[in-house]
Amino acid sequence: MPQAAQSEQSRTRRATLALTALGVVYGDIATSPIYSLRECFNGKDALPATPNDVRGVLSLIFWALALVVSFKYLVVVLRADNEGEGGILALLALLDPFGRRGPAAGRTLVVLGLFGAALLYGDGMITPAISVLSSVEGLEVATPAVGPYVVPITVAILSGLFLMQRHGTGRVGSVFGPFMVLWLLAIAGLGVAGIVREPAVLLSVSPHYAVKLFVAHPELAFAVLGAVFLTVTGGEALYADLGHFGRSPIRTAWFILVLPALLLNYFGQGALLLVDSSAKGQPFYHLAPGWALYPLIALATGATIIASQAVISGAFSLTSQAVQLGYFPRMQIVHTSSAERGQIYVPVMNGFLWVATIALVVGFGSSSNLAGAYGVAIATTMVITTVLIFVLSHRVWGWKLVSAGGLAALFLVPDLAFFGANILKIPDGGWVPILVALGVLALMLTWQRGRQLVFARVRQNMPPFDRFLERLDDESPHRIPGTAVFMTGRSDGTPPALVQHVRYNGVLHEQVVLLTVDVADVPHVPPDERLQIDRFDHGFVRIIARYGFRETPDVPRTLKDASTEDWLTIDLAETTYYMGTVTILPTGDGHMAAWRKRLFAFMARNAERATAYYKIPRGRVFEVGGQIEI
Repeated sequence: MPQAAQSEQSRTRRATLALTALGVVYGDIATSPIYSLRECFNGKDALPATPNDVRGVLSLIFWALALVVSFKYLVVVLRADNEGEGGILALLALLDPFGRRGPAAGRTLVVLGLFGAALLYGDGMITPAISVLSSVEGLEVATPAVGPYVVPITVAILSGLFLMQRHGTGRVGSVFGPFMVLWLLAIAGLGVAGIVREPAVLLSVSPHYAVKLFVAHPELAFAVLGAVFLTVTGGEALYADLGHFGRSPIRTAWFILVLPALLLNYFGQGALLLVDSSAKGQPFYHLAPGWALYPLIALATGATIIASQAVISGAFSLTSQAVQLGYFPRMQIVHTSSAERGQIYVPVMNGFLWVATIALVVGFGSSSNLAGAYGVAIATTMVITTVLIFVLSHRVWGWKLVSAGGLAALFLVPDLAFFGANILKIPDGGWVPILVALGVLALMLTWQRGRQLVFARVRQNMPPFDRFLERLDDESPHRIPGTAVFMTGRSDGTPPALVQHVRYNGVLHEQVVLLTVDVADVPHVPPDERLQIDRFDHGFVRIIARYGFRETPDVPRTLKDASTEDWLTIDLAETTYYMGTVTILPTGDGHMAAWRKRLFAFMARNAERATAYYKIPRGRVFEVGGQIEI
């Protein structure tokens, strides 16, 4: 293909990805104008909508979008990719926390990273609730009598959204991008119409208006930072979705369309308030002429549904990564597309988010009330991301300590200011995402520690493999046709299920495969690096199958791929799988609190069966049970 044609094809693909990214990456931040500016002048700690205050808030919004989103995330954080993947768990894996600084420093990084990830579940509950609720509240502007029906309508829309998850998002995903283009052009147009009424509002880009605001109302201005922060809450999603689209399309979509549309709309709302401060209750909807109000409400509802879908899909992806990295027990993960491996559905997480989101809508009753709970989780996650980026730039990128620290300090100024302002929201609902995050963190750390204790116990009862082979020379068990596959978590010993099978049954298949599934700290493992195959005496074969944390193991497919070796033939129809099933007894002397041992035992009992998780045919499984005290 000629170079010109290749270049044109590359530009077309980049434009297509940028369009698609609009519907996935920017749904949250693109719908923030519906409620963000309103909360600055209409919330609990609202500013009076005087001209100086309006200009000061607009200045804060402009520089927040410029520094936090445009510079921190789009320029710097997107560089921190783990083989193309982003997100806080991918960043944590990239840091290799136990690799260089020892157990104490490593564990601190792990806890910090896991807490940041856990906070995203709080965001996954609140974003759909506040987004859809704020769009439906536009009906009150058009028809005040509809007020009592806002919550039931919101509950119905959100319930339909969560019910749709099991069918996958591939069919509707193709329209997300074009719809968000329409939405962004519409809010940009509304903003231009507002600016035309008061063009002097554009002078608010000057930072001196923000300074004047803090001089005039120091305490109130600091509190209002919590509302200003709502304009940048989608920033973390830019990094989390890096693996789906890549840096260039995400940056292109932001600088060409999303950022200009947001700024035009915010400044348009500000111009409206400069002319008519009584519009502060719903400045976004008051920007629209009467004939356009209902179409705008329909557009806003569609956009907020897209924003909610992106957050829900992100929670599914985060859960899948956590399971693979060993921070959650096995869960049912349904792939809803045969073409796109990133499209998944996690029933347990979907049910949790559904119940939690509906409870928030009913419990808080309005988007203004929910604004008190919104922002705390993301503000904390942004601080954690900055800390991890500092460690990454110094330890992995090789920056000097002064350079890495200087950049981190630059980011921490707005991060800590927003964090401090959001902490003030804790009594008004900010405790909800914090409580959820602490609960999720406890589950993650308990599962991780419990697995360590179980592996330690198993290791004590796992004889060396060479000694087991020597025993076979003496015992000579009866050999039967076919292949036996013994799953084992360790690649350097003899599976207890194999030892018990030989001891009590006295038989072995002609070919015995010891299969270990190893999850690497990278998102994807190249096919040519997937398998390590070793051959031993007595018909034994050890296979180590490596997967990335964004991949789902498939044992039959692994065995089929391994059969490409000239000397190894595995007939899947004649293969028997031996699985060790363990009952956890929380009565041992392991170093873990009693309540955590009971919690781990409960999670282990309710984890998805290994046969289903590894896609092993049920009819060919032989289970060997045992008990382990921790």
